[in-house]
Amino acid sequence: MRKVAVLLYSDDITVRDAVRIGVGRRPARDVEVERWHECATPAAVVEAADAGGFDLFILDGEATPLGGMGLCRQLKNEIFECPPILVLTGRVQDGWIASWSQADGVVPQPLDPVALAAAVADLGRVRPATS
Repeated sequence: MRKVAVLLYSDDITVRDAVRIGVGRRPARDVEVERWHECATPAAVVEAADAGGFDLFILDGEATPLGGMGLCRQLKNEIFECPPILVLTGRVQDGWIASWSQADGVVPQPLDPVALAAAVADLGRVRPATS
């Protein structure tokens, strides 16, 4: 069983709640979310990311004042061996922009819990768990 620590960023608490509920405790038979760390501001994400200890980041592409795609690109360029990043886009058509952000995965809104759990499980398997 791979246990993962997830950093979740959105300025909207309803998006954060939807992600946690959609992913659940076990997004797959072999992947368990051991810990969620929620951030509502870009500064909090950068501080938590610098501290380390996360296996996966989930960033809301529609967050303000800094969207998850811009934040993703920043983290990928500033953190050595950055954990995989899943970006939540506003529409399916925004997937191409997520490639600019260097995101490892993309799930469009409205969030499909099955697609969200599958993406989290896939990215949770990418690197050794920190726990």
